[in-house]
Amino acid sequence: MTAPDAPVLEARDLHRTYQVSRGMFAPTADVKAVAGISFSVRPGKTLAVVGESGSGKSTLGRMLTLIETPTDGRLAIDGIDVTGSTGATLKALRRKVQMVFQNPYGSLNPRQTIADTLEEPLLVNGMGGSADERRAAALDMLERVGLRREHARRYPHMFSGGQRQRIAIARALMLRPKILVLDEPVSALDVSVRAQVLNLISDLQTEFGLAYVFISHDLSVVRHIADDVLVMYLGRVAEYGPRDAIFADPRHPYTRALLSATPVADPTARKERIILRGELPSPFSPPPGCVFNPRCPLAFDRCRRERPELEGGVHQAACFATAHASVG
Repeated sequence: MTAPDAPVLEARDLHRTYQVSRGMFAPTADVKAVAGISFSVRPGKTLAVVGESGSGKSTLGRMLTLIETPTDGRLAIDGIDVTGSTGATLKALRRKVQMVFQNPYGSLNPRQTIADTLEEPLLVNGMGGSADERRAAALDMLERVGLRREHARRYPHMFSGGQRQRIAIARALMLRPKILVLDEPVSALDVSVRAQVLNLISDLQTEFGLAYVFISHDLSVVRHIADDVLVMYLGRVAEYGPRDAIFADPRHPYTRALLSATPVADPTARKERIILRGELPSPFSPPPGCVFNPRCPLAFDRCRRERPELEGGVHQAACFATAHASVG
């Protein structure tokens, strides 16, 4: 058990490497989907993980929810090292971290009523007491996410996208986890209901003292919900620090490009759009040196030879060109 203010989720130099076949006569290739990620999240706080498709965000999410095992590094949940845990300990750790997926249409079983969907985690884990107690817990959770008790008898197709995501959130909370990993939880929803679901997520965090890992490509949403931001590029951390510091003073060229593409509500604000040239490099053959150097407007010779490490105190960036600005 961790101390009240201790991180409930902690990763140190986390790696996930896949061996991928390249054909009948070709040797297998190593793909480093996540390469040396470190961070910590405390109860009641939100870490946002941002980056383009292919940056490794979802792979990181699957490791944090114990769907996949890290190839190397240390992952601790509630102070317990996951990488060295087996059996009953691992099962107990899985109950402490739950996931809310991007697509509420595909994450619910169309043949189950909402009540059965919410009761299933309790039944599978031998929790919740009697059938009547499990049903009462399901009805209570429905109300906590803003739905009515009579909705429990209905099926997923009878709900809107926003309501389905509320149900998915309710299901994730049935085991009373300490950590929620939210993988693009509002990107599939209509703009009109996104704010409602985000406000619900924020209210539930306060009510239950949850730690969130919020995976997103939408920095306008991240600005609203995050406490800390971790920017990923091709499996590595480009920048990591408090939300306000990163939005006010982005130190990595990749972060600056992402922020320049974020819409601003103030019509009088002047903003320069940074266009990244080229595509994300292939994970089969990442570029030498800094993995961002082929697309970076600030790259120089050292960037093409050496890989920069994260530097700075509370606000860190992995960039030779802007290292002089990395002060804690």
